[in-house]
Amino acid sequence: MNSADHISLLVTAGDGPTECNQAVGHILTRMQEEGDMYGLSLSIHCIEGRHGPKSAVVVVHGDGRTAFAKSWVGTIQWRMQSQLRKHHKRVNWFVGIFAIEQSQPGVGDISQADVTFSTLRAGGPGGQHQNTTDSAVRAVHKPSGLTVVVREARSQHRNKALALERLQSLSDAQAVADQEERKSSQNGLHRALERGNPVRRFVGERFKEDVK
Repeated sequence: MNSADHISLLVTAGDGPTECNQAVGHILTRMQEEGDMYGLSLSIHCIEGRHGPKSAVVVVHGDGRTAFAKSWVGTIQWRMQSQLRKHHKRVNWFVGIFAIEQSQPGVGDISQADVTFSTLRAGGPGGQHQNTTDSAVRAVHKPSGLTVVVREARSQHRNKALALERLQSLSDAQAVADQEERKSSQNGLHRALERGNPVRRFVGERFKEDVK
């Protein structure tokens, strides 16, 4: 896991069919919900495929990030009759989640001149109190489309500074993920997805966790 103040994860459907892209979308929603529940901040950037994201980089900030990451890293199984191919016999779809161990600071440096900021009023993670001022910040890096929302600090100025830091973390993590995707080696992260021995299982259209 990363030793800095954040942990970066790669969520990937690997070479799986489009049903696995749907599974990635469900997983990202579930991760965001759990992150909010535990007071964590998640920055997510998706690479879109057909019928959902093919992969995504997730950067996790906050106390408890290590335990959160450990609960997800590994193979995730979704048991669901295909909604895209009605007569398809396969019902098990697999997604891999990997810790991005390396960072590459300086790759794709984020310049403040390329970032558009907007303010919003939003409650804190975990159902904390609603902000009384528009101190929460959404930052969009125009060249890459990377987007983060920061709401922890009461000061808009501090949230903008945090947003720039998190855009850089997200950019660095995406650079590593892109590098792994380009590798032709069978040891690349996207090809290392193990279809079996899942760390978590989900079932059905509502993506309910199977805790058996």
